[in-house]
Amino acid sequence: MKLKGEKMRQNMRQKRRPKRPFHVMIIPTLGCPSKCAYCWSSDAGSPVMSIETVKEIVSWLKEFRVDPVTFTFHGGEPLLAGADFYRQALPMLSHELLQLEPNFALQTNLWKLTPELADVLAEYNIPIGSSLDGPKDLNDQQRSQGYYERTMKGYELAKEHGLSVQFICTFTSHSIQFKEDIFKFFMDNHLTLKLHPALPSLKSDEPDRWALSPEKYGELLVYLLDRYLENMDKIEVRNINDYARCVFTGRGTVCTFVDCMENTFAVGPDGSIYPCYRFVGMPEYVMGHVRDRPSEKDLAESPAGVRMRRFKEHVDKECKGCKHIRYCRGGCPYNAIAPNDGEIRGVDPHCMAYKRIFDEIADRFNQEMMGSIGLDMGMAAISAPQKGMRPAIMPLVRKLASNQG
Repeated sequence: MKLKGEKMRQNMRQKRRPKRPFHVMIIPTLGCPSKCAYCWSSDAGSPVMSIETVKEIVSWLKEFRVDPVTFTFHGGEPLLAGADFYRQALPMLSHELLQLEPNFALQTNLWKLTPELADVLAEYNIPIGSSLDGPKDLNDQQRSQGYYERTMKGYELAKEHGLSVQFICTFTSHSIQFKEDIFKFFMDNHLTLKLHPALPSLKSDEPDRWALSPEKYGELLVYLLDRYLENMDKIEVRNINDYARCVFTGRGTVCTFVDCMENTFAVGPDGSIYPCYRFVGMPEYVMGHVRDRPSEKDLAESPAGVRMRRFKEHVDKECKGCKHIRYCRGGCPYNAIAPNDGEIRGVDPHCMAYKRIFDEIADRFNQEMMGSIGLDMGMAAISAPQKGMRPAIMPLVRKLASNQG
């Protein structure tokens, strides 16, 4: 039965090309056993999604769109839902929505991973994203005592079951002081590095205590660009790949730098639909409910949908003179809207950082291209980086062009 379903899936992929791939983030619960100091997305009193709600998700999506879909289980901590939840939910989403060619992903701290759960996830070859902020002492200072050992134990179990795991590192106003140690930790342990800047917490009396300023974030990105270019044979820095793709292709390639509205949705534990997982639990951003099977038009015309569209219009107006607008699109709508109680006062506060790294990549590329042209014309040009010079960016261009990054 499983082989037959997989063959049908392959045949459908061959028959049509994707038009508008979309993303549905399933949030089984906002609860989480970890107590990360800077976290803004957990809720100790959150319910856990029922299988009935998953059935309602399936019924909604059967008539919603005909494009390929990726389901990401997020949280909170999605593994709190337990093995039985995934044992029932995954075949339901996979086989009953076969026409949508579903793919899956999971974001977890790995604490609740068991051999039983790992077997279920491995059956569907689900890639896992987890979180680790660097060496043990630094990580546990930010993420809670014992976090490192529990996550690494889950990581080893995942690897034993053939699961792919990549880590997200959150840089805070504290940990950025140890950026060299963090980079070396990921490189020495052969871990792919993907980073997030800590955001002001909406649930704390000290919202900016851990937040990384746009200025510091921009400096960090340029530092990581240099270190990555010097060590491309030893580590992959996903963010730098993504920024470079934006510049080289002229289009956004990840959720922060793409027009995510109308193509990304999140379903909370009770079946409420939101624009993104970051809004889950915020009543003013509920767009509808899966039991009502809302259409794209219904969601777009909801108060939350209208608010998101206003942000898009704001970007079109305020950023029209920016050379990066095609692939930046004002950055993350949540970062721009949520801290201001829903008022649209500007774009993503990290705009300054994004501009800095986009400009840095573009300038280096243009300078190296001009140097190459100079060599071809017999003009004096530097053929290789000299001591004290910035590392060359062309190897990264070639890597991305060959689809290796």
